[in-house]
Amino acid sequence: MDESLKELGEHIAAALPNAVRGWSLPVGQLTLDVEGAEILNVLQFLHDDPRCQFWCLIDICGVDYPQRDNRFDVVYHLLSPKQNARIRLKVQTDEVTPVPSAVDLHPSANWFEREAYDLYGILFSGHPDLRRILTDYGFEGHPLRKDFPLTGFVEVRYDDIQKRVVYEPVRLPQEFRNFDFLSPWEGTDYTLPGDEKAKN
Repeated sequence: MDESLKELGEHIAAALPNAVRGWSLPVGQLTLDVEGAEILNVLQFLHDDPRCQFWCLIDICGVDYPQRDNRFDVVYHLLSPKQNARIRLKVQTDEVTPVPSAVDLHPSANWFEREAYDLYGILFSGHPDLRRILTDYGFEGHPLRKDFPLTGFVEVRYDDIQKRVVYEPVRLPQEFRNFDFLSPWEGTDYTLPGDEKAKN
């Protein structure tokens, strides 16, 4: 199987030299690194080429690498039922550069791209209705970014007295504790609370 995927990777890279920056076979799956502006050409080629026939878009998701200039990877997973093969495409982008929408070629991309926009803030140009899909109205930020606070910004709960959903700022009733990760069984550098009574 790896040999056939290797031949397929070489075939695609030779056919699209300006679009495919490189390819690899991590964990036995063909992965292509694609130029963002060329993603529609690559998807169309994979759809139409007789050696590919990747007709089924399984998923589009985002990955956040905040230390990079192009912090996001947009990852496409496709299936070729005819060839019994899967392929992964990766496109790098930043917070302001949109990736061309794949909705016209793969209508199932609609909700996948909306999810990537909602959770990561990844923009897709040409999308017919790019708006939030999972978070609430007026939600601030994008919750799957690595710099999004773990506690969030607001708390949502149902108030029995007011008989409605209320939004309140997040309140932490206890300060974050500082753990030293020293084992009390192996001995610590300090006296644990209560141990001062046991010393003679």
